This record gives sequence, structure tokens and C-alpha cells, in this order.
Amino acid sequence: MPRLEEFLGPLSEGVWEVAVSKESVTEPLGKDWKKSAINVPSPGTIASFRKGQYHVHETETEWKVHLDRYDPEKHPVMHLLDDAPLLLMIGDTFVTLISDIKQTKITNTEEILKEQKREWHLQVIAGIFLALIGFNIASDPMTAFIEITSVLIPLAILFFGLIITGNGILNLKKESFLNGDIPGGLVIIGVGLFTFYLPPLLWMATLTTVLSVWMFASAIILLWRVGKGRTAIPEGFTSRLIIGVISFLLVLTPFLAPGSIIKILTLILGLIIILIGIVLLVNGFRLRNMMKKQRLSPKN
Repeated sequence: MPRLEEFLGPLSEGVWEVAVSKESVTEPLGKDWKKSAINVPSPGTIASFRKGQYHVHETETEWKVHLDRYDPEKHPVMHLLDDAPLLLMIGDTFVTLISDIKQTKITNTEEILKEQKREWHLQVIAGIFLALIGFNIASDPMTAFIEITSVLIPLAILFFGLIITGNGILNLKKESFLNGDIPGGLVIIGVGLFTFYLPPLLWMATLTTVLSVWMFASAIILLWRVGKGRTAIPEGFTSRLIIGVISFLLVLTPFLAPGSIIKILTLILGLIIILIGIVLLVNGFRLRNMMKKQRLSPKN
């Protein structure tokens, strides 16, 4: 049976995505495919892998492969601007979460039922917890933004620095120190402590500047490709045109009304967290019903 790479020829001929049945390939993936932790959300995706510009989304039955314009390892900025513009990431996140709520099938149900009898309790509790957090953020976005930037982000930086420093101490060797584990961790801890004293207005100015540059650069790149015709945008001419135009129109908004943009973005964050909580709740109750049916069904 052939390898996955043998099905990818159409991608170099203008086809945006190739779907390959898992039954059609010999091995799941070769060693040169690396698991990708951060991706634009996609409905039905179990895991995501990259091999240069090739990007594959694994579903339950298929490998869905597309060709990014830029390899994120070699050109992370251009990948972010062209392959993953801000509006696309936000839109696809909502689409994926809503799709997850609507799905009726739970993957790996047998394993969950056999090995994790209380899994549905954990999903329901986590779902309620996240939904409440999301509602709290969405109900008062500006206060939530101040709390996130003045407390949560500094604590996250501190925690990251402590992990690196602790790892260096646990593996206390001369080369470990020279490689930067301990001093690097201490620097990160110092940065975390420093961020506690940064005013919200500075966070707001920094965020709005980054967003404006991101949207402006994405708009220029996307509209330039639109001008070259449909063949230059196999991933979707109309969608990229809309994203490019809206991104261009929104470029100055962060500077004209920074408070409003911060509120909108924080509101979007709250809504996404609420949706994640709903997904967990729905899946938890679905799992509960599956477990109930299994108990009531006659044993073979």
C-alpha cells in the first residue's frame, strides 16, 4: 500500500486540499511528519501534523492535507500573516466549536466506557467551570482585560520561568547552567515580576499596535493575491477577498477606538470560552447517556 505522500500530487497543481482515506495508506505518517500543537481550528480534527509546507489534519477516517504557502518553522511571521490571518482564526474557531456541539458521535467511546467510568462527570464539571468563566469575561470585558493583563499573564510568565528554572536545578550540571536553563528561567521570572507593574494602558497600546500591523499586513498580502486571480488562491477566492477587505477596513479602528476594540476582542475570548464549556457539557451528557444505555443493554 502507498504512503500518504504519494497522494499529494494535486496540491502542487492548484488543488487546495486532498482527503485520503486511512485505509488507503500503509503507515499513519512517516517520521518526518511533526505533530503541530497550534493550528487554525478545523471541524472533526483529532490531531494535526506538518512536514514543511504540507499540513495534515487527522480525522477519524481520513487524512486531510493542504499546502500552506509558508512553512511555519522557517517563516513563522509570513505563515501567520498569509496562512492564518486574525479574522480567519477567529471565524474558524467559532465554526469548529459550533460543529463540535452539533456532532452526535463520541470518538473512542468503548475505551472511555471501559477505562474512565467517571469521565462524563469531569467533562460536565469542567464545562460548567469554563462556561462560568466565559460568562464572567463576556459580561464585563474591560474589567476582565485588566485582570488578564495585570494578574493572569504575569502569573503565567512566572510559572513558565519557575518550570524552566526547576528543570535546570533538577538536572544541575555544568552544561545545564551553560545551556541557559537556570539563568534563562531566572530572567523569565524577572520579566514576570516586571509585568505586574505594567499599566493596562500600555498593554492596550501594545495589543492594538500588534493587531493593526497584523491585519494590515494580512490585508495587503491577501488582496495582492486576489488581484492575481482565482488560481492564486486555491483555498477560497471569495473568503480570502472578504477577509482581506474587512482586515483593511479595520486597520485604523484600534487607534481610533482602542477601548472598543479591546472590549470586542475580550468579548470574543469570553464567547469562545463559553462555547468550549458548552462543548464539554454536551459531550459529557452524551457520554452519560451512552454509559446508561450500555448498563441497560443485555450482556452478550
